[in-house]
Amino acid sequence: MALHAGWRADPSTGSVAVPIHQTTSYQFRDTDHASALFALQEAGNIYTRIMNPTTDVLEKRVAALDGGVAGLAVASGQASSALALQTLAKAGDNVVSSTALYGGTWNLFANTLRDQGIDVRFVDPADPENFRRASDDRTRAYYAETLPNPKLEVFPIAEVASIGRSLGIPLIMDNTAAPLLCRPLDHGAAVVVYSATKYLGGHGTSIGGVIVDGGNFDWEAAGDRQPALNSPDPSYHGTAWTQAVKGLGPVAYIMRARTVLLRDLGAAISPFNAFQILQGVETLALRMPRHCENAARVATWLAERAGVSRVIYPSQQSGEARKRAERYLKGGYGGLVGFELAGGVESGRKFIDSLKLLYHVANIGDARSLAIHPASTTHSQLDAEAQLATGVSPGYVRLSIGLEHIDDILADLDQALTVAGA
Repeated sequence: MALHAGWRADPSTGSVAVPIHQTTSYQFRDTDHASALFALQEAGNIYTRIMNPTTDVLEKRVAALDGGVAGLAVASGQASSALALQTLAKAGDNVVSSTALYGGTWNLFANTLRDQGIDVRFVDPADPENFRRASDDRTRAYYAETLPNPKLEVFPIAEVASIGRSLGIPLIMDNTAAPLLCRPLDHGAAVVVYSATKYLGGHGTSIGGVIVDGGNFDWEAAGDRQPALNSPDPSYHGTAWTQAVKGLGPVAYIMRARTVLLRDLGAAISPFNAFQILQGVETLALRMPRHCENAARVATWLAERAGVSRVIYPSQQSGEARKRAERYLKGGYGGLVGFELAGGVESGRKFIDSLKLLYHVANIGDARSLAIHPASTTHSQLDAEAQLATGVSPGYVRLSIGLEHIDDILADLDQALTVAGA
């Protein structure tokens, strides 16, 4: 599917590679054709802010990999998280989210969405029932990360999804750190989001995001719990989305995300970036095992290092966290490794500044190995309490292990730890 889903060849030229359709607009056959497109009576291209033939292949391919019915590619992972929630929630509504989040997502939820009137309630995912306790009649969605960055404790997908379905609340899963390793839709999630910038693209060249609609959530049965999809939508001439898509399949959610949120907010992915990410997806099944293998070796090696006080990686966990990792992750535990040095923050800084092979950048999922100190960078906008809730302590160092030979990775870690006094 990573090589073939959504595309075979160009019907007019026979081109096997997906063309880059670097265009803003598309010629309508006549006025009737244009009217039919805008009225959703006929499928087709209108404007690249809403859809594009290159982007369409990326959407179909990622949806196929996850077992979904449709996808929507957007400008970034942040845009995918925001639009995924704004498709369902408006001012006065709320969302219940796991505390184990990437720092940028936490800030989006805790500040920006709240400024827009959407209350995001954070709960500890260690007890799935916390999601039920935080819900009320204005709760529109649950949100979590499969393999949270940087806490790295796998989320209880099926347990929370089941609670949500009993209440008419969909679970939206950010699967950025675990593509191929986990298919959240298979465990009851309704929607999956990605920062395609990371493992899907895989080479640190292009920003993008993807939303996948599982087509497995009965929005119409949810009734008043999901008014955005069941009530007349004034932003699209009174359309009730669950009714408008009858005959098209279970795509009410992704249709509203595309024709209302993407249309109005304009977070469109560049066709060139969509093409670049497609190139990355073609090798995803080769890269993920290598990321996992190298990361597991690094975690074991760090755990045996005297100056390392703690290693954060699923293979090093025990109890319920380990059980969830084994249940939900197939084929490896991911490419992210966290650790703390006995020397604390200063040792961590020395370690980062002494790296020669690993890059000090704010990214993950690159072919190259990367390192960062989250408390002073990716999670620096959070206060100390929120940092700890997400899994970030003052001395925490996060590694994104790449595709280099393991001997080279370990050699660089060894010399940097030695300089850091570990």
